[in-house]
Amino acid sequence: MAEPKEKQQVEYTEDSIRSLDWREHIRLRPGMYIGKLGDGSAPDDGIYVLLKEVMDNCIDEHTMGYGKHIDLEIEGKTVTIRDYGRGIPLGKVVDVVSKINTGAKYDSKAFQKSVGLNGVGTKAVNALSQYFKVQSVRDGKMKVAEFEKGVLIKEHKETATSESNGTMVSFIADDSIFRNFHFIHEYLDNQLWNYCYLNAGLVINFNNKKYVSKNGLLDLLLRKTNEDELRYPIIHLKGEDIEVALAHNNDYGEDLFSFVNGQYTTQGGTHQQAFREAFVKTVRDFFKKDYEAADIRQSIVAAVSVRVQEPVFESQTKTKLGSQYVYEGGPSMKNFVNDFLAKELDNFLHRNSQVAEALKKRIEQSEKERKELSGIRKLANERAKKANLHNKKLRDCRFHYNDEPGGKDKQAVLMKQKETTLFITEGDSASGSITKARQVETQGVFSLRGKPLNCFGLTKKVVYENEEFNLLQHALNIEDGLEGLRYNRVVMATDADVDGMHIRLLMMTFFLQFFPELVKRGHLYILETPLFRVRNKQQTIYCYDEVEKQAAIKKLGNKPEITRFKGLGEISPNEFERFIGADMRLQPVILEQGDHIQQLLEYYMGKNTMDRQEFIINNLKVELDAVEEGAVA
Repeated sequence: MAEPKEKQQVEYTEDSIRSLDWREHIRLRPGMYIGKLGDGSAPDDGIYVLLKEVMDNCIDEHTMGYGKHIDLEIEGKTVTIRDYGRGIPLGKVVDVVSKINTGAKYDSKAFQKSVGLNGVGTKAVNALSQYFKVQSVRDGKMKVAEFEKGVLIKEHKETATSESNGTMVSFIADDSIFRNFHFIHEYLDNQLWNYCYLNAGLVINFNNKKYVSKNGLLDLLLRKTNEDELRYPIIHLKGEDIEVALAHNNDYGEDLFSFVNGQYTTQGGTHQQAFREAFVKTVRDFFKKDYEAADIRQSIVAAVSVRVQEPVFESQTKTKLGSQYVYEGGPSMKNFVNDFLAKELDNFLHRNSQVAEALKKRIEQSEKERKELSGIRKLANERAKKANLHNKKLRDCRFHYNDEPGGKDKQAVLMKQKETTLFITEGDSASGSITKARQVETQGVFSLRGKPLNCFGLTKKVVYENEEFNLLQHALNIEDGLEGLRYNRVVMATDADVDGMHIRLLMMTFFLQFFPELVKRGHLYILETPLFRVRNKQQTIYCYDEVEKQAAIKKLGNKPEITRFKGLGEISPNEFERFIGADMRLQPVILEQGDHIQQLLEYYMGKNTMDRQEFIINNLKVELDAVEEGAVA
């Protein structure tokens, strides 16, 4: 019997210990500072975090009473942000953006209840930018410094200037870290509007577009909802360090927007949970009836903003609040929010009996719908539990978005959670290729049997009656809202043909009809896969459209072999691996602000109308014209 091989011993000496400077550490472990990297296709991708880190410092200046407007310009990949606050003290311009743990915001007297923590934020932007420039103007003097990947390349001498006080930062994200990145302006639009809603009167100019809000969170809800669908006028309440706006509509689920010190906490936290509990308690006390919490919150659309001293977030990107108290020695977050609603919302409902009656009717309608569903829901959930034991439709992954991160390397687990993806595929051949090529730790696959049901105009009863829909909602764990969502990205992976696009449309209808918050929160995507493979003996190029194909033919020359992929099943697992890996191309499904979901679904998925026929004919003509022009060319 052969002796077992001994494990190779690795020496652990003084030479094994390595000290990284601030710049090297940020570039080696960017996820610790800005969350995931990404290419800009998701709203929480790193390039938006870089922009936000700089903007947060401008917002903090405004909050402290300095500077009423901010200029933002994005030209190509260059971002330039200029505020009109006090400006960084000229002797510390280089230090503030290049020395870790250097900033003004450790002194609570200078920056009360700020969100930008200047100790890390701008340093991370500097280290992760291939070019970074900072300029400060104070009282007629200006100081400029320029960096490359965090390394100072030029420190300009102080000069006299007639410019207004303030700070300007210009940067180009390092494309060796943020590969193939691009900015999606709809994401920026949301980000900038949120700044304005939380800072009424602030003016942001972005590429010559003006953003300003007079009524804070009231304006936010007016923009996020359709007034015709609201069951009663928006309730808008303001107090010291807290602001709330709320209403009910006809959508399923809860649509909550929560903010801390001007920071949009996309994953909620203690303040959002406090609001949910306080709202239920206040409504029960007002009507003197023990309604189910789910019935009270069903179809609610609300925004809550709080100001907290020394906020504690659960990650560097500040997407979830962990603070239990409003300030040291002060009230708990739970009691603070509850006391505010118990007084202000209760007073409002007593003074506005028509609103109170409309709210009561909405709750009782939800109660009736829940009871009607209870029987079929119970049977469907029992079937789903049995199916989950041997669910042939789902090939699950190891990590999930809703897992509690544990172990020694909590940051690494959080990064994997953000990468969790569920591919929704059509047919066995496509799901087979993806299943073999996927990353087992973070990518799951759910296989559709064929074209799903068009569920427009149907009630949620169909989600339980239709086995496929029921299994999908259980795979995602979104039956009771997004809090338990198991995958950060839900990706529709269908063939790039008419049938594939129809399936996408049917799936989008399902999510918009019953789980609109999944789309609104930026979790739904379309997988882009190549249409063509162009190759010769030396090189293979995959092309996603006709323009890329023509460029590849020109590059390879001498009549290369061209393959047109008709379906995902024709792409081998070895090829598929590169299309769902680091260079995966995803097209986010974005609801533009002001879009009316029910009107959209009625137009595209309802009964065929003359308007829709005319739209199809006109757009088909455009497509045919484009094809003919290409053929002539």
